[in-house]
Amino acid sequence: MALVKYNDNSISAISSAGQLATGGLVPIKTLTASSSATLSFVDGSDGVVLDSTYPIYLFKFINIHLQTDSKNFTFQADTGTNTSYNQTITSTSFTAYHYESGSSGTLSYSASGDQAQGTAFQLLNSTNEIGADADQSISGELYLFNPSSATFVKHFMANCNWCGLDNHTANTYTAGYFNTTTALTRVQFKISSGNIDAGTFKLYGIKDS
Repeated sequence: MALVKYNDNSISAISSAGQLATGGLVPIKTLTASSSATLSFVDGSDGVVLDSTYPIYLFKFINIHLQTDSKNFTFQADTGTNTSYNQTITSTSFTAYHYESGSSGTLSYSASGDQAQGTAFQLLNSTNEIGADADQSISGELYLFNPSSATFVKHFMANCNWCGLDNHTANTYTAGYFNTTTALTRVQFKISSGNIDAGTFKLYGIKDS
């Protein structure tokens, strides 16, 4: 989100609150999970799906609670009005974690969360470790860059923090690209098995970026 700096002269020239700059983050849509098999962003309250309106789209997911222990939080995208969600992905990720007991902690890379020209849903956590206790969840954000491009692949970056089933905090960074020059128009989130019990998903457009 853009930072806006004011000096005394600029503030004195403002005659109404509407003249203050609001920054570049524009809310598009909010979805709320409730025993949901999938959450799909296929349209928006202002008519925007994923198109050339914004060069960057930002998804935020807040306290996503799984119905079942030891499952993965994943996403995929598709083109046009297609709903197969099987676009080709090349990706990489790494995770730092630390236990509540203080017994251990480390920074690790796991190839099991990567794809090499794969079409599966992309993991946004380390493999099969998110807990489903009442106080456990995953939160984070996902950036998708220029999804409407007809020239370039579509890059993405995600950062998630989540509570493991054996009571540890883990921070996972995931990045990669959809290897297609066809415009992406929709994104879907789901759990590798079972439903999303609860949680909030928000989509924003980032203008002037």
